[in-house]
Amino acid sequence: MTNEELRKRSREQDEYSADSIQVLEGLEAVRKRPAMYIGDVGARGLHHLVYEVVDNSIDEALAGYCTRIDVTINEDNSITVMDNGRGIPVEMHEKEKRSALEVVMTVLHAGGKFDKDSYKVSGGLHGVGVSCVNALSSRMTVEVMRQGKRWSQTYERGKPLAPVAVIGDSDESGTITRFMPDNTIFQTIDFKFEILAARMRELAFLNRNILLTLTDKREHAENGGNAEQRHVTERFFSERGLIEFVEYLDSNRERLTENVIYIDYNKGDVPVELALQYNTSFSENVHSYVNNINTIEGGTHLAGFRRGLTRTLKKYAEDSGLTSKLKFDINGDDFREGLTSVISVKVAEPQFEGQTKTKLGNSEVMGAVDVAISTALTHYLEENPRDAKAIVQKVILAATARHAARKARELVQRKNVLSGSGLPGKLADCAERDPSVSEIFLVEGDSAGGTAKQGRDRRFQAILPLRGKILNVEKAMQHKIFDSEEIKNIFTALGVYIGTDDDSKALNTSGLRYHKVIIMTDADVDGSHITTLIMTFFLRHMKELIENGHIYIATPPLYLVRRGKSEKYCWSEEERDAAVREMGQGKDSTVSVQRYKGLGEMNAEQLWETTMNPETRTLRQVTIDSAAEADHIFSMLMGDDVPPRREFIERHAKYAKIDA
Repeated sequence: MTNEELRKRSREQDEYSADSIQVLEGLEAVRKRPAMYIGDVGARGLHHLVYEVVDNSIDEALAGYCTRIDVTINEDNSITVMDNGRGIPVEMHEKEKRSALEVVMTVLHAGGKFDKDSYKVSGGLHGVGVSCVNALSSRMTVEVMRQGKRWSQTYERGKPLAPVAVIGDSDESGTITRFMPDNTIFQTIDFKFEILAARMRELAFLNRNILLTLTDKREHAENGGNAEQRHVTERFFSERGLIEFVEYLDSNRERLTENVIYIDYNKGDVPVELALQYNTSFSENVHSYVNNINTIEGGTHLAGFRRGLTRTLKKYAEDSGLTSKLKFDINGDDFREGLTSVISVKVAEPQFEGQTKTKLGNSEVMGAVDVAISTALTHYLEENPRDAKAIVQKVILAATARHAARKARELVQRKNVLSGSGLPGKLADCAERDPSVSEIFLVEGDSAGGTAKQGRDRRFQAILPLRGKILNVEKAMQHKIFDSEEIKNIFTALGVYIGTDDDSKALNTSGLRYHKVIIMTDADVDGSHITTLIMTFFLRHMKELIENGHIYIATPPLYLVRRGKSEKYCWSEEERDAAVREMGQGKDSTVSVQRYKGLGEMNAEQLWETTMNPETRTLRQVTIDSAAEADHIFSMLMGDDVPPRREFIERHAKYAKIDA
């Protein structure tokens, strides 16, 4: 080491002193590491801000003080949440020597939820909810109606601009929160009405007799035939709660039992609410919630539900003699095929695995849910023998289909020593063996597949052409699915198979060969249909890949705008028109526009440059914001019932020309 290097190191050591240790004051920690608190800084984290504020109002409702919550997306993309609860306390906080409102809004881990007398049950026990929203907002104003007065305080990036002050009188009570997300932190501040509506609908079902409204002031809707404009508003209200939730989820499926089985069990410290119904589909759709939080990874309440359901139904089937002629065993999965259920438990002190709150860990909840479903379901089966028989016959059918599927599945999951990996013949594999840097394109047809093979970077990009439209798995039994050549090819190419140590129906991803699975289809109606069919397959049979962030959709360009040697690719009509104006400079006739109907119309170089090159392409990652809403939409799009699908298309397709 040279003298200069030694001197430099000595200087660096001197500079690293006690002064180098930074203590992030107040909410600075949230602004430095926002993803730790809200998951990410993309669209999901952005919408999470709204949920945090609404959850506070819901907690007021659970405590019995709030009946209405209004959420408004304002013209400037800020959010207003208003409730008619008690209002956040504004009195002087004894310890902090400032208003309790300011403490709640500016101090992490501060709130009424830690006081068991204030809230018996609440969603957010981490205490970082609304103060996080404040920290990640460029501006926030809170108004409190309480004790005949109207109080207010405004904050910028989490810091109060002035003390809490009285701004008038009020004969009402409640809280109004308005915040503008900080565009220097979030990748986008564009709120999606559909995402917020899905959560409001969910909350209305989970909390009976609470009115939630969502208004979008950015959009206007025609009011009847008089061309009067009004804001788009949707109301969410449920009298029967979970019963209506299950009816909503099953609205596009053929029901097996006439009525939804509803269970409200409130013995002990854990109130359990359950609703379930069997249908003729082949998938299990169980959605679990703890204090209104969707526990997408399940937990002890889901384990208790499965255990109680299996034991009760198995005992009934055996006692009634309906399974006496069956030559093979029935397992737990068979009892859940064609089942739609919502489980909602209220836990005073929930123990979640991490801030994301996706898995419940409280051991006492398992027993409570098990007892609840066992007791109530036993009574129901005895009192409704016709429904009971239909359910057991469905279970027998599921078990028979499972045995038929096993051979087909084993064929897919074979480990043939002679044929090496047993990869499909059409697969053009990549040279890279590290899954984390490898990606596979599922391409529509051999023609586009050929172009993609020529244009790819064969070091890390694999191509699997799919012939035509794959099977609609929404309407197919499991053994039919594994008979499908294209689906077999997807399984073997990806290196995944069905069955783990914990769950025989779960996807085993230990051998996953690519961490990016990219669906690449033509930019037309047929291409969209194929994408939807593939997405349905992933949702129903490889959901774990979506949840782990492995599924993407490629976005090939729609147009190529040329003038002389200048050319520009465009992904929308707006981009095309702008490019024509820019290139034509008032002489549009000098500009040529090529519409790409399919991938095969591009040469290999164009396909690489626009759609496959990691440096220039745009990939849309597939995520599940609401499992319940995803289930409802896919069952409607891919099911047998035509009218709801037509209505959905007419509502969402801007340029669709639908024949009358």
